[in-house]
Amino acid sequence: MKEKAVVTAAITGSIHTPTMSEYLPITPKQIADEAVRAYEAGAAVCHVHARNPENGMPVPDTNLMKEIITSIKSRCPIVVCITTGGGLGMTVEQRVAPVTLFKPELASFNAGSINFALFPVIPRWKEWKHPWEKQYLGMSEDFIFPNTFKSMREYCAIFNEMGTKPELEIYDSGMINNVAFMIQAGYLKKPVYIQFVMGVLGGITPSSENLLFMVDYAKKLIGDFEFSVCVAGRAQFPICTQSLLIGGNVRVGLEDNLYLDRGRMAKSNAEQVEKIVRIANELGIDAATPDEARKILGLKGIQQVNF
Repeated sequence: MKEKAVVTAAITGSIHTPTMSEYLPITPKQIADEAVRAYEAGAAVCHVHARNPENGMPVPDTNLMKEIITSIKSRCPIVVCITTGGGLGMTVEQRVAPVTLFKPELASFNAGSINFALFPVIPRWKEWKHPWEKQYLGMSEDFIFPNTFKSMREYCAIFNEMGTKPELEIYDSGMINNVAFMIQAGYLKKPVYIQFVMGVLGGITPSSENLLFMVDYAKKLIGDFEFSVCVAGRAQFPICTQSLLIGGNVRVGLEDNLYLDRGRMAKSNAEQVEKIVRIANELGIDAATPDEARKILGLKGIQQVNF
């Protein structure tokens, strides 16, 4: 186990919709406020998406993103990790635009194409707050989340030019091989930072065996690397705890899971951060500060961002 672990809070994401939780942050102010609260609770990194403030729909609006991240930076030193996953149906150009514009220290980098399915949750709700929600979720039945080798190569060039560290999102084991290839081809620079994403329908399921397999497989193909784990749904805390036990970092937050424990919804990202920090402390692990996270992940520093 590590002495210090990086805790990331994924603030709002593009998966959950307003009908699913009244606590999901929607407006730029709500998202920034949640990031600051997560920092105060012990998070060193916040992962940020933007949403239409009128109806909560995920949008590739760089003006909204700028409003969010400048507010966060003005109020706390947390590392801002900007999404390039965006929302369903966004173009490559829309997805990578925030990296070019804002030159963040860290941004998500999806390491392969998958079926990204959200539609099975639709029957849980009979009524929706906004018309877009059911349609948005339903379209995922016929949706492939595209991350081709060409687009990944282009992403790498932009990330390298902007000095932005890629957080390599691994949804299934084949993507580990993709990362190994990108390193061998000279597109990605070691040491890399991997995030194992578990529990999305279309990707690998969350289990202790699967996490151990993926970490071991990555060590065989890549060698040394820093890693984190995020889990969609109720396995979030058990699998994140396992990540801490085997030397990894963790991601929690309302993007991934709307609950704090069985039957009790999380009222904020900070509640989830507090819980995983408490678990880490019980294991003898401290939550890294933002500056400690910058050293662990090899980031360029907050002074070199463009926001």
